[in-house]
Amino acid sequence: MTRSLRFGLICRVTAMNRCYSELVLLPSFSERFEYLKLGGTVGRSTFGYDRWLNQILYHDEAWKKCRREILIRDNFCDLGHPEHEMTNRMLVHHMNPITKQDILDRSSKLFDPENLITVSFLTHEAIHYGDAGLLPKGPVVRMPNDTCPWR
Repeated sequence: MTRSLRFGLICRVTAMNRCYSELVLLPSFSERFEYLKLGGTVGRSTFGYDRWLNQILYHDEAWKKCRREILIRDNFCDLGHPEHEMTNRMLVHHMNPITKQDILDRSSKLFDPENLITVSFLTHEAIHYGDAGLLPKGPVVRMPNDTCPWR
């Protein structure tokens, strides 16, 4: 059985739509983004008035420990891609969105490494809104005289 087939079966057996084992097999940052994007709409609330539940989860010691482990596993790289190192505003994203009930039941998918990936703030926004234009841009390659309008 091939590696990708084996990981694909792992993801389907655990009833996940997306999983880390499949994501890391995608070679480019843009392929990883396409795999994860959700295509939500700006202003649409995920938890509505129950947003306080997220905050309880994200201040929990078990979450903080899990988050640290995921950041280390992904080498502090956006979407775990080695060419996209980050230095600030790192988030750990649930690849399969969590629900209010998941938090209330303390579902295993909250802390499952197969459901978590390191992302930058902008990548996180791009995933939720399905907008590649929000993705962090690489460095601009400068050329001689490129800032000189009269040449």
